Amino acid sequence: MSKLAEALDRLTGHRQATLDTVTSAPAPLQPIDLTDDAVVAEVLDLAVRVGEVLLASGTAAMDTAEQVQFIAATYGLAQCDVDVTYNSIVLSAYRGPTRPPASTMRIVHYRSMDFTRLAAVDRLTRRIRREAITPNQAHEALTTITTAPHPYSRWTATLAWSAMAASVSVLLGGGLLVATVSFLTTMVIDRVNRVLNRFGLPFFFQQVMGGLIAAAPAATLYTFQEQLGISIRPSLVIAAGVVVLLSGLSLVGSVQDAIMGAPITAVARFFEVVMMTGGIIAGVAISLRVTGMLGSTLPPINVEASPITQLPVLMLSGAFASVFYALACYAERRALTAAFLGGAAGSGVSIYVQTLDVGPVIAAAIAATVVGLAGGLMARRALTPPLVVAVAGITPLLPGLSLYKGLYSLLNDQVLVGLTALLSAFGIGCALAAGVTLGEWVARTLRRPRILMRVDSLRRPLVRQRKRRTPAASSRTSA
Repeated sequence: MSKLAEALDRLTGHRQATLDTVTSAPAPLQPIDLTDDAVVAEVLDLAVRVGEVLLASGTAAMDTAEQVQFIAATYGLAQCDVDVTYNSIVLSAYRGPTRPPASTMRIVHYRSMDFTRLAAVDRLTRRIRREAITPNQAHEALTTITTAPHPYSRWTATLAWSAMAASVSVLLGGGLLVATVSFLTTMVIDRVNRVLNRFGLPFFFQQVMGGLIAAAPAATLYTFQEQLGISIRPSLVIAAGVVVLLSGLSLVGSVQDAIMGAPITAVARFFEVVMMTGGIIAGVAISLRVTGMLGSTLPPINVEASPITQLPVLMLSGAFASVFYALACYAERRALTAAFLGGAAGSGVSIYVQTLDVGPVIAAAIAATVVGLAGGLMARRALTPPLVVAVAGITPLLPGLSLYKGLYSLLNDQVLVGLTALLSAFGIGCALAAGVTLGEWVARTLRRPRILMRVDSLRRPLVRQRKRRTPAASSRTSA
């Protein structure tokens, strides 16, 4: 038992990710001159630029606001009002009764799932707190982070997306042929959408194109499977492609905002998720209609429960899907192991709970809670934000098959079955996001430092070490 406890301690560690610490205004480590407008403006700009990176990466609005306020308070602007919405950050600092408040605003013009940049900003926030660097030094470090190229090439990300689709198809019950087709189909989706993105095509139509490409190869192979001498389940290929397209959406952030008290941002993010999901559905529907007009009719979808004897294989599939997703989002190498373990835990718990006949929604919620808890603990050892591990861990559990089943049923005049499947997919998605939020909260509560629990503010503990006596010194004392 002692070895097991030691191994778990090494895995979880005692180091806190920035988002896990209490962010109430601390005693300023290096207070600035509040009468100097230029220095105050520099601190405010630093704080909102950090918030911009967090918000663009899918961090919840409340967590973003806390980090913005924390950085401002570190430099002496303890009384701040922060307003974070879907794509804007407004920061106003109180400077006393005799001076007007200072304020700034920043608009987030992009969405970037760059986990390396997110982790680097996390470490910069930690450095500001611990080393008390000047605002100018922090600005230079932040500029270096935001202008640095991706740690991996674009082709590496493309191969990671493709490998993720292959892993998801195996998790859903596919074999080698299904995994190969899913790999190649996703590769085409990624490269085509990159070209369309260069032309500035709105992301909605990129999702439509992705859904169209996801369904076309599967339907074609199914139509000519007798001539080719193969047997393929097209629903698994389409579902794997849908999961890849869904994984880039900020579902977790939208539900976190709704739960944690940011309803305006939650509504905006959730509407974006619904619109982008609608684009995927439209693309798949167009592809199925076109193939149907050409005489190709896909078979009904039979969802078969995976036997518990395949649990090790399915857990590995989920783990690889998570690690490939993290790699596709340019996660650091230290975060890949945590993502792998989080994906394995989520897939294993989900499959086991489904054997208890509790339903897919409850199974998804329980699995996501485990992922959120494990991600919050393992993220400390990897020194990466818990969001990285949590989002990667629930990616294999996204309801791609339920979405496709609902769409297929609606197109075949099975309205009740189709609406039931779509509502099930909606419930699974919300359960995943809510479970991750609960798991992260439990992780933060369990691992909260004792000194913060007592005083609810930031303190630097002073550690004193006693000098050991040498044998010679002990003999002289006795003499």
